[in-house]
Amino acid sequence: MADDSSSTTADPRRRRAGGKGRRRKPPVRRKGRRIAAWSAATLVVMGGAGAGFLYFKLNGNLSSVDINAALGKNRPDNIDNGSQDILVLGSDSRAGDNGKYGRDEGSSRSDTAMIVHVFAGHKQASVVSVPRDTIVARPECTTPSGKKSPAVKRAQFNEAYSIGGAVCAVKTVEAMTNIRMDHYLEVDFAGFQKLIDKLGGVEVTTTKAIHDKDSHLSLDAGTHKLNGEQSLGLVRTRKGVGDGSDLGRIKLQQAFIKALLDQVKSIGLFTSPTKLYGIADTATKALTTDRELNSVDKLYGFASGLKGIGSEDMHMVTLPVGADPRDPNRVVPLTAQADEVWRALRADQQIPESALKDGEGTKTDADGVVK
Repeated sequence: MADDSSSTTADPRRRRAGGKGRRRKPPVRRKGRRIAAWSAATLVVMGGAGAGFLYFKLNGNLSSVDINAALGKNRPDNIDNGSQDILVLGSDSRAGDNGKYGRDEGSSRSDTAMIVHVFAGHKQASVVSVPRDTIVARPECTTPSGKKSPAVKRAQFNEAYSIGGAVCAVKTVEAMTNIRMDHYLEVDFAGFQKLIDKLGGVEVTTTKAIHDKDSHLSLDAGTHKLNGEQSLGLVRTRKGVGDGSDLGRIKLQQAFIKALLDQVKSIGLFTSPTKLYGIADTATKALTTDRELNSVDKLYGFASGLKGIGSEDMHMVTLPVGADPRDPNRVVPLTAQADEVWRALRADQQIPESALKDGEGTKTDADGVVK
């Protein structure tokens, strides 16, 4: 009779297997951990690829202008005190999707111009709107074709953009204010309208009826949820408010921007990746920036630095102006008050109340028919 002990020691592998001829199945728990690890790795790779695709797509949407290279060193000092100054323009191009708002004149104008000063600490901001028909001294600028347009002592403010685009607009603002612009942002009509629609509209309350067929706007007094086209009509209307001048329209723009900030804050973008992407896609298509903001990560970092500023933290005013004695259809800066405005911003201080009056003694901070 054979010795049973020899059969159990002949093959060590059989002994490790508990005397059976096959391996044991790995514990379910260990197998589950392996599957989870591989699944997580796959998701990371797929998610990374997706994020990379979206990053490059959004980057591809952006347009930029290398203002620093174009202007060189002949600019106001770059004061490093933690504050920032940004020139924001609304483009009045009538080409392409913007053609429905007027004929294509072959060039663009800065229909809206705001100088945004973000105070050190990035908790508050002052915004100075410049009426587009303000007469200013314009420095020498280079046209898109590369020709030099000589400096002039009297030019309508928004002609700077028409002649030399963003670079000439920044150069004119810096000459007027002696403040170096840290950044440049431009939004066009069509992009603005699409962005408002993506945000789901903006709620405003009008204290008076506004009817202006030229800007496609008809609103009764009361609270309204404006879609993109209505919002664009509101910020462009002149005949529907006040005396039909650019000053009345500026007050509408200022009030609307505050309502827009409240809307962005209320919809919780970062809780909905789909909504966030749709808005980011639309916004980046609508924007032209300076070269320093021409990437999604830089633009996001810039915006994140401003997210603590709400509508209640923005002091919005209009450059103090009076009637141009040489042209009743134009205005000129009131030298003493305008100097106070720019001096305060250069020193990173609040604009004093004494500076906020136009030629008739009327305060130029935001008020009017929208709240």
